[in-house]
This record gives sequence, structure tokens and C-alpha cells, in this order.
Amino acid sequence: MGNGVREGQVFQKDVEPVTSTHLPSEDNQEKKKVLNSLMSGALAGAVAKTAVAPLDRTKIMFQVSSKRFSAKEAYRLIYRTYLNEGFWSLWRGNSATMVRVIPYAAIQFCAHEEYKQLLGSYYGFQGKALTPFPRFIAGSLAGTTAAMLTYPLDMVRARMAVTPKEMYSNIVHVFIRISREEGLKTLYRGFTPTILGVIPYAGLSFFTYETLKKLHADHSGKLQPSPPERLLFGACAGLIGQSASYPLDVVRRRMQTAGVMGHTYSSILLTMQEIIREEGLIRGLYKGLSMNWVKGPIAVGISFTTFDLTQILLRKLQ
Repeated sequence: MGNGVREGQVFQKDVEPVTSTHLPSEDNQEKKKVLNSLMSGALAGAVAKTAVAPLDRTKIMFQVSSKRFSAKEAYRLIYRTYLNEGFWSLWRGNSATMVRVIPYAAIQFCAHEEYKQLLGSYYGFQGKALTPFPRFIAGSLAGTTAAMLTYPLDMVRARMAVTPKEMYSNIVHVFIRISREEGLKTLYRGFTPTILGVIPYAGLSFFTYETLKKLHADHSGKLQPSPPERLLFGACAGLIGQSASYPLDVVRRRMQTAGVMGHTYSSILLTMQEIIREEGLIRGLYKGLSMNWVKGPIAVGISFTTFDLTQILLRKLQ
């Protein structure tokens, strides 16, 4: 019996360290989850944007000019750029895009995972799919968070896309010249239409993608869609999100590049009025949308698919 008591005492001492190491283990898991989201998001953004960079640059050049857009004119511009400046000039500004997109996508995807968790706890859906409204809110908050933290890089990227090499030699040079010649406030020109555009764009993109994945799981009985299905769901998400927010994207680009295009735009409404007066409602505010219907779904489809598959791979490796 005496031995039994001593054994029981030893057993109790052995239990204590297990309870004391429980919380640190949970903290480590949460840190790993956040790190995985950041890494997956960064890769997703880089792959998607590089894939569509020539189309993106062409779209911006039409958005900031008064030229009428057509598929034929877009092709001519791409071909002329290739002949005059070389093949790699089609990716001009992509280094600035990467500097912006990698942190933007990393923050957006990571924030989305965190907002989903927070809203799930708040609405009582912990561990389950969110209902439609919280699903939209999680996407909007994620996009807004990322845009607020990385906006000056978007401004720099737009400037590099519409100017010749001689004007800005690199990203740092853009920052220096804008700050010296136009003032630091210029780095945030177009910020308001960006945020107003990001709310429906990110909200609808994440909402559509998450909804299609849920519907697929409910009707097919499979927990995870295949990569081609993910690409399709992401393409639908990009099509809906970008179509809803496109006029504000045009306004944002005009305000960002006003300093080098010879215009002065003081507010969102005045910018819209001027565009409509000079170019018309559809031809002005929706200029380049048809190209976006090609570029957007490809980019968003690649982005969501890359994020999901990288997340799955990292979880397996750990």
C-alpha cells in the first residue's frame, strides 16, 4: 500500500508539466497558422500578378488616357510596346507591383483568415462556414486592411506603368521625385476611391469564392474542390468583384497619375464628372472593363487556387 501511495504521488507530479505546456502549444499553433497564411498569400499574389502583368499594364495605360478602348487598340498597344521597347518592357512596373502585391496579398489573405475566426466566434459559427453577411464583411475588412497598409506602393506602381523608363529609373526614384516635386500627400492621392472600391471588390470576391466552395461541398459530398474547380470558382469571384468596383478603379488611376498626365483631379465626384463629360459614362468609367473580364478572372482564379493549395501543402509538411 505504501508503495501505491508513493506511485500515486509520482503520477500526480508527472501530470503537472502536461497542463503547464498546454497554452504555449496553442500559441505555437496559432503562430504557425498566421505564418502559413502570410506565406501562402504572398506567393498567391506574386504568381497571379506576374501572370497577367502585360494585360494589367495595358489596362492602366487606357484607364489614364482619353483614348477610346477596344480589343484591337489594346492588341496594337501591346504589339507597339513590344516592337519599340522589347519583350520585357511588357512587364515594366512589375517590380513595383511585386513590392506592393506581395505584402498586400499576404496581409489580405492572412487578415481574411483572422476576420473569419473573429466573426465566427462573434456570431457563434466557430469551426463552421460563416453565413452570407459575415462572409462578405470578412472579405471587405481583409481588403481594406491590406489597402490601408500598402497604398503608397500602389501609387508608385501606377506611375511606373504609365511613364517611360527615362522618367523614373526605379521604385526609390519614384518615391523621391514625388515627395520632392509634388509633396508627400501625393502618395495618398486616390486613397478614398481605392478604399470605396476595395470594400465591394474584396467583399464580393471572398464571398463568391467561399460560397461556391460551400455549395460544392454541400452538393458533391467532397470536402475540398479540385484545382480546376478552384480556378473556376476564383474566376467567377474575380468577374463579379471587379465588375462591381470598376468605375472607382478608373477614378483611382486618374487621381494617382494626374501629376504626370497633365490633369488636376481634386475629388472623386469631380473626377467622375470630368471623365463622363469628356468621354461618356460607359466609355469613360468602364474603359478597359472587357480586358478586365479576361485579366481579372485569370488573376483571381490563380490567386485563390495558389493560396489554398499552398496552405494544404504547408499543413501536410508540418
